[in-house]
Amino acid sequence: MPRAPLAALLALTAIAGCARGPEDGLARVRRAGVLRWGGDLQGGEPFAYEDPARPGHLAGFEVEIADALARALGVRAEFVQNDWSTLVPSLERGTFDVAMNGLEVTPARAARVAFTRPYYLFSERLVVRAGAGGARDLASLRGLRAGTLASSQAWELLRAAGAVAVPYEGVDEPFTDLASGRTDAVLMDDVIVDRYAPRHGGLRVAADVAEGRYAIAVRPADASLARALDDALGAMIARGELRAILARSGLDNARQERLAAAVAPPAPPAPVRARLDAHQVALFLRGAAVTIAISTGAMALAIALGLALALARHTLPRVDASGTASGPPRPTSPADSGRALAGALATIYVEVFRGTPVLLQLFVIYYGLASVLPLPPWLAAILGLGLNYAAYEAEIYRAGLAAVPRGQLEAAWALGMSTPVALRRVVLPQALRIALPGMTNDFIALLKDSSLVSVITVVELTKRMTIAAVDLRGWLAPGLLCAALYFAMSYPLSRLARRLERRLDGQS
Repeated sequence: MPRAPLAALLALTAIAGCARGPEDGLARVRRAGVLRWGGDLQGGEPFAYEDPARPGHLAGFEVEIADALARALGVRAEFVQNDWSTLVPSLERGTFDVAMNGLEVTPARAARVAFTRPYYLFSERLVVRAGAGGARDLASLRGLRAGTLASSQAWELLRAAGAVAVPYEGVDEPFTDLASGRTDAVLMDDVIVDRYAPRHGGLRVAADVAEGRYAIAVRPADASLARALDDALGAMIARGELRAILARSGLDNARQERLAAAVAPPAPPAPVRARLDAHQVALFLRGAAVTIAISTGAMALAIALGLALALARHTLPRVDASGTASGPPRPTSPADSGRALAGALATIYVEVFRGTPVLLQLFVIYYGLASVLPLPPWLAAILGLGLNYAAYEAEIYRAGLAAVPRGQLEAAWALGMSTPVALRRVVLPQALRIALPGMTNDFIALLKDSSLVSVITVVELTKRMTIAAVDLRGWLAPGLLCAALYFAMSYPLSRLARRLERRLDGQS
């Protein structure tokens, strides 16, 4: 086809598409033949989880509700894994058609998405340690550390009550910290409390302090899809199907009798968008200070431990009877055997910590050891990052030691120095000089990896950004500010690394 007619055809097609406008939400779902719903399997039972009896299949009351709704629309349901705290932003960008995963109807969320009528009514339940006084209601939480899911209704209640809200990604971890004494209370939905609190001894329910409702989130432009889901939910309630699903998961109770009268929340008036003001900037700076403090502490540990590991693995030349160095030493004495054992253990340490994710190591140190060693979050963060980076630092220092000519050590021996003195005064200063650029680069990497410590409740810079994004109902401005602060912290270190490299190359 000639180019001109082809271009005209494409232009007419584009104009026709614009004239039709965006595709109707219900029509899009039916055309695709699938209702894609977003949730987070980390929430676990009873919401949506891997069925232990059927590997590869999902179970949970929300899975059953999604399947029933999809049948009512004449399509099939498809689950899309997504982090719970970012369900609304992912829905807005079109990752899935609807979000349904214990998503509470809050004013902040209702200002961004449309909600269907509720499919479950819950209560906010306060849990404390048995025998511990103080926390008995929301008012008594002021100044206390209380754990909950970040960006949840309970999170907003805690902040409004003046509590120190501690954010979590999972539903079992808050109770682990409460039982070990690292927090003073937990405020969570009763659905979660009933499942997970009994797994931890020494906890008790203090009170139910508020009510809420779970509903399905839909993009505001998909009004037809929201209406169809409302109709389907209404039919499920009328014929008793919804409460039968809840009963199979042990969730049906007298509160659910009000579902028949509950309707979708009205669209709220256009909110005044919060701004990135001086208060928010101050919170970001506080998060940056936490990042610097944890990174500095972890790097100090990594340097000290990494140097010890490198020395344990460093192979000294063997000295023959004439005093000439002739190769690596052979274990000929208990001291030599002990050095060989230390080198082997150091090698195992380096390979294990380099071969496993730092995120896993943080979980093991903070949660895995909680029953025997309940470390504070900041200390666990420094320890986890420091132990991990020590393995990498050890290899940098070992390379530096190997780069020092062997004759330097031989000359020190000739001057009557013992091996430890020769290493400390002659070899190590040269090796560390060679390793300095690599150490600086590792510190820059550590600044960024410190964002991982948010999983153990440390509110550093990246976690502050995600919290602010919810408050500001947008990710662009908080993300740009977060990036600017990371750049401001790492760029001077990058310049320092380049300057050190030039000096080592003999340049001014």
